[in-house]
Amino acid sequence: MKCKSLLISFLISLVCTTVFLPNKSSAEWAYSFVVWDGYVYVLSDEIVDQIDKEIGEVTLYSTNEGTYSGNFSNSYASGTKYFSIIDTSTDEAIAIEDPDGQYYKATRDGEYAGNKLPTPFSGPNNNDGFTLLIGLLALFPIIAFASYLTVKRNK
Repeated sequence: MKCKSLLISFLISLVCTTVFLPNKSSAEWAYSFVVWDGYVYVLSDEIVDQIDKEIGEVTLYSTNEGTYSGNFSNSYASGTKYFSIIDTSTDEAIAIEDPDGQYYKATRDGEYAGNKLPTPFSGPNNNDGFTLLIGLLALFPIIAFASYLTVKRNK
């Protein structure tokens, strides 16, 4: 009987873990952006004609939410060029060269949070530890209740 109750508790834990803890690959970005020089630039549909000089390029492309270093994008492939815009500070906006040869404006949104120091709960995606902690806290009452019911039935 103890083996059966342990097996039931394990199966309940396994099912709950699968349901409550999100898969990393299922998380997607909220909007399209590039990161340059430690800052997030949100992409727009505005075409820019007044291109100045090349200032960088995408070094990493990823559609999965996470923490990455360098100049990366969730919309443009590695090698995509960044340009400054004539009479516009890079503190305000930059231009991104699209594969079709057009230059699109990307407006600076703020400092990229991934460049900050990780917390004690940080994992590779800077939120894994927190998600795990919440998932375990949610599982504890379920496991305790399942164990209680199993013990009560065995009496």
